[in-house]
Amino acid sequence: MNNAMPPLLSIAAVEQDTGIGKDTLRAWERRYGFPVPQRDQRGERLYPLPQVERLRLIRRLLDRGMRPGGLVGLEHGQLLALEQQAKPARAAEQGLLDLLDLCHLPRAAALRRGLTEQLIRLGLHQFIVRVGAPLCEMVGTAWARGELEVWEEHLFTEAMQNVLRAGIATLPPPADAARPRILLATLPQEQHALGILMAEALCALEGAFCMALGARVPLGDIARAASACDIVALSFSAAYNAQHAVRNLDDLISQLPPAVEVWAGGTCAALTRPLHARIRRLSLDDIAAQIARWRLHGT
Repeated sequence: MNNAMPPLLSIAAVEQDTGIGKDTLRAWERRYGFPVPQRDQRGERLYPLPQVERLRLIRRLLDRGMRPGGLVGLEHGQLLALEQQAKPARAAEQGLLDLLDLCHLPRAAALRRGLTEQLIRLGLHQFIVRVGAPLCEMVGTAWARGELEVWEEHLFTEAMQNVLRAGIATLPPPADAARPRILLATLPQEQHALGILMAEALCALEGAFCMALGARVPLGDIARAASACDIVALSFSAAYNAQHAVRNLDDLISQLPPAVEVWAGGTCAALTRPLHARIRRLSLDDIAAQIARWRLHGT
């Protein structure tokens, strides 16, 4: 019978194996009660292999952006379950990176095909939430870093617009009396229209009547068209000047009928500041709930 003791690793060996520093291991031991090393005759820490394997799992999850406070106290099985949950997210991120890589002239047709395939597979709502919105953010970041040319961003925008409009065209038209009636636009100098187009798609999915005016619409035109609407929905990109956004919003609200709600969404810095009391700040995820709220309490 083999009575050999299971191997134990020194703290230096564990640091080399897992990439977790000695000071961090000691701090976790004090703060979280794990790891629980044994001691040799000189009082040096020795770690059983099952604890080392658990530490390897923790390190992999930390590398995916998780925080130690939510990991170190978990059992091995719980950590494995978290790792399995993280795999689809990593696969989805890689899928977005693959689409981003197609934003070049020779592969523009492949980009349109890839986006269309995702739309067919996911449906319009999930396509916007899981592909459209995050991919737009990735393209904007890549352009800001100089990783995409301006014309490559334009190719992406054109492809995404075509796919979104094709998705909207498949929806049944709203009834003439459908409510709420939502006017969608961007203000003058805001040329990025993908945000408001995605909002239009989500509003249409909820059966709202959509009046889409497009990008860079004069304030007076929005105000006149809004007389026949319940809500004005506006989109602001990160590139939109925050001072101009606040000033234009105040100017627009002064021209709108009091009963018309104003929804504003996007990544413009102005949307993090105090705004006019009539403005509701929305993300794409908020649209369905806000339409339901309007139908419950609106007129």
